[in-house]
Amino acid sequence: MTMFDKILIANRGEIAVRIIATCREMGIKTVAVYSEADRDALHVLEADQAVCLGPSEPVESYLNMDKIIAAAKQTGAHAIHPGYGFLAENPLFAQRCEQEGVVFIGPPAQAIRDLGDKTHARRTMIKSGVPVIPGMMQPETDPHVLAREAGQIGYPVLIKAAAGGGGKGMRVVRQPGDFSDACVSAAREAKSAFGNGDIYLEKYIDKPRHVEFQVLADSHGNVIHLLERECSIQRRHQKIIEETPSPALTPTLRDKMGKAAVAAAKAAGYVNAGTVEFLLDQDGSFYFLEVNTRLQVEHPITEMITGIDLVRQQIEIAAGNQLMLSQADIVGRGHAIECRIYAEDPLSAFLPSSGKIHFVKEPRGPGIRNDSGIYSGFTVPVEYDPILSKLIVHAQNRQDCIRRMIRALKDYVILGVLTPIPFLVDILSNEAFIKGETYTDFIEAHFAQWQPLIQGIDLVALAYVVDAVANRRRPTAVAQSDAEAFSPWLTLGNFRP
Repeated sequence: MTMFDKILIANRGEIAVRIIATCREMGIKTVAVYSEADRDALHVLEADQAVCLGPSEPVESYLNMDKIIAAAKQTGAHAIHPGYGFLAENPLFAQRCEQEGVVFIGPPAQAIRDLGDKTHARRTMIKSGVPVIPGMMQPETDPHVLAREAGQIGYPVLIKAAAGGGGKGMRVVRQPGDFSDACVSAAREAKSAFGNGDIYLEKYIDKPRHVEFQVLADSHGNVIHLLERECSIQRRHQKIIEETPSPALTPTLRDKMGKAAVAAAKAAGYVNAGTVEFLLDQDGSFYFLEVNTRLQVEHPITEMITGIDLVRQQIEIAAGNQLMLSQADIVGRGHAIECRIYAEDPLSAFLPSSGKIHFVKEPRGPGIRNDSGIYSGFTVPVEYDPILSKLIVHAQNRQDCIRRMIRALKDYVILGVLTPIPFLVDILSNEAFIKGETYTDFIEAHFAQWQPLIQGIDLVALAYVVDAVANRRRPTAVAQSDAEAFSPWLTLGNFRP
């Protein structure tokens, strides 16, 4: 059984910290890379070694393949874990690692390339018998051809970027008169996000659920799924709350979708951890959406209900080891929910909120996990995705899990930047969410005009100011001896017996 001695993490923030944790448990040394903006970032402090890549702009740091490969060679790292985002789904980077003799902890470059081309992926799934949404099999740029295809598919239609996902280049068009402008806008956004303005069309499904299956595949031909995650609570096509199991799936439907996910992975020649995403309509029919060829942001909820460390599995598979799990070994216990905590302003259409974090108090208690990349005193840079942490809770059933998450969110204090914590609490407290009526239009249907309670924000800010002022006025004790100098009684602040 082979294993790496040292791994470089080509990422930042909470996902880099999370990968480092598993490496430490496995006895593997870690190398962090960072930009000048991240010099004091938590992942830099946690790693065994750290290498500065250069300026804060991603193209000069986290997206610079030459610098990352050079850092791996300089530090003697045998493998690179890309996390998610940045270079994680870049086939050129996976190929470059292979050429340079560094193991890429992820799927083969060809699988990333094939599945990253959405229309190619659709054709692959059709050949393997996986159901797909009616739509185009080839990308297109000619607006006249696209308009003709839209008429044949039937409105409403969904315009999608052929070269990427994450909601970029995506537009819903309900009337023919809106189609031309939507195509131009979608192609422009796709070009900006992925360097490729090709788009294609799918039939738009009203009120679907977004259900995905985690898969693991080794290089010895073994492929299994680790059950589903429901990711229907989305804002602007970005997931903000995920849960498992899905409240919509029966054991029969779960088995059917799981087998389709495994078939999809096998058809693509997939190796390592990945996620097969489906849309589930109200009649119980499901359709292939895409494959994310990386570790998902929401992977912790799968870990919580299965007890399986997905990062460890990624590393083991990349080292060439055989998967030691069979499908029969995969059992989900209880319920898990994840809330993404971003630095964003609920008062300004959830725009990013950068700045210094003055104070952080993480929630504690049974069944609570917080994957975080921040600490008190850390400055949130403007250059990167504003995710701060992921709050995950686990309980015996969905109702208890919701209550535990609400309590944990209310106990989570982050001062200095704004966060959507009040928004998340309101979603979880909503009657439709509690009933499990979670569709991809949930935010638009229930929270289109949402505004935070300013009183609550004001009270938290006031409490922080009062505490800061009180601590500044605390008299400094003069130690009478070396023993007193380290007395815990001198660290209690304004304690009164």
